[in-house]
Amino acid sequence: MTQFITSRLGSHLARIAALLVSGCIAACLSAPAWATNIVLGGKNFTEQYVLVELTAQYLRSRGYTVETRTGLGSVLLRSAQENNQVDLTWEYTGTAALVYDKLTDKMTPDQMYQRVKDLDAKRGLVWLDKSPMNDTYALALPAQVARKTGIRTISQLAAKLNSDPKGTRHVFGMDAEFANRPDGLKPLEAAYDMHFTREETRQMDPGLVYTALHNNQIAIGLVYTTDGRVKGFGIVPLEDDKHFFPPYNATPVVRAPILQQNPKLAQQLNALSALLDNDTVLDMDKQVDIDGKSVQAVAANFLRTHKLP
Repeated sequence: MTQFITSRLGSHLARIAALLVSGCIAACLSAPAWATNIVLGGKNFTEQYVLVELTAQYLRSRGYTVETRTGLGSVLLRSAQENNQVDLTWEYTGTAALVYDKLTDKMTPDQMYQRVKDLDAKRGLVWLDKSPMNDTYALALPAQVARKTGIRTISQLAAKLNSDPKGTRHVFGMDAEFANRPDGLKPLEAAYDMHFTREETRQMDPGLVYTALHNNQIAIGLVYTTDGRVKGFGIVPLEDDKHFFPPYNATPVVRAPILQQNPKLAQQLNALSALLDNDTVLDMDKQVDIDGKSVQAVAANFLRTHKLP
């Protein structure tokens, strides 16, 4: 009897062990192959909060463990990634070229992307596919001024300014950085052959430029093309027809070891990047800045309505 019980017990334990082994094998085969958490970093403005939340929700839904660190300045975030404290960021081609790599030559969007990609490859940072979104500077007009004049390009604006009678004032609102930096106001004036007197330039907090345009307190404003207030306030950005402003295509940048540990990550981030054009991001930023929706809700709605791998 004892031998029978021992035999039955051994057989039962063997079956349990076999089930555990087979279950473990199945789990290992179906589970993603990553070895570490992914630390996702972001900067300190609405668009970056949206991009970080989109990415975090998407990757978590695919089984990744994601830790987010947001609200960082560009230089601090870059330093954190170079020092292996942040694994993944959404970086802008223009920021990398001008701020990190100190490049000064004019380049097309594709040329700039390739240059910063090649330079960062030596640092162990991999630039994946750049998004269609270009969050660059633009000169903008109040909606009613754009309708009345029909001006749609900076060249047309320059022609209008140069044809107006002397003494006519056109106040141009901009942030202090752009007014004073060597690749800002002065070279813009030279590129488009237009000139603003000291009385016609008003240095403002960047956020106040949108309000001033909306309230017709300034004639021209320096804005960002994907800022939600552009759409929310009906502001009209002008085409940079001489391509003065550098491209700022948002791009996922990942530390090389993280991509090696997560074989599907590049494909997944590239798929997300391909969906982010100016209109899409502008609308999401507007929902946060103007409509008062939470970043979490805006990101969740985007992921519900877009198919991703």
